[in-house]
Amino acid sequence: MSMRHTTTGRRALAAASLAAVFSLALTGCGDDGGGEAKQGGENSAKPSEPATPPTEEKGEQQPDTAAGENVDPNAKLAEIRGDGLLMTIHQAKRDSGGFITLQASIKNEGTQSKNTTAWAGTETALLAKNPNSVAGATLVDKVGKKRYYILRDTENRCLCTTGIPPLLAGKTTSVFMQFPAPPETTTEVDFTLPTFATTSVKISG
Repeated sequence: MSMRHTTTGRRALAAASLAAVFSLALTGCGDDGGGEAKQGGENSAKPSEPATPPTEEKGEQQPDTAAGENVDPNAKLAEIRGDGLLMTIHQAKRDSGGFITLQASIKNEGTQSKNTTAWAGTETALLAKNPNSVAGATLVDKVGKKRYYILRDTENRCLCTTGIPPLLAGKTTSVFMQFPAPPETTTEVDFTLPTFATTSVKISG
């Protein structure tokens, strides 16, 4: 009788252990797959975020949509100021897909927090889908006499940094913007972002 109880107990314990392991395996797969699918659906038109956000010591704030990778933060195509902020344009690169990607960083040089809502511009359709973004940026080809607005998808989501929080005093945030590319003969454009002065930027690539 005692051997039967012992054997039955061991079987019950083994079955319980196997069930627990199987349950944990299913839970892990569900979390990973669901998270990736959700992120891909929401951010399909945006560059992926870096694996680790910048540290507080670096003085950076990370918006929901990060700037592209492989950009030299020490490169300076232009510097422009506005409302106590300093914007440094690091790169304006022409890509084979027929667009220009502009990479920049914005630093709050003042002693008070700065609101970032004005950078989204005044176009209603863009404001609704891209609050706290740099969707209001434009490029002007003076030679071709044409203005280029930020690229967007079919749902009016801009191909640019969005979800930028108020910029705290002394902090810096990285931003990116994508525009249709002017003709290859155009090597320089004027860049404008609301609240900042206009500056000339040389196109690379």
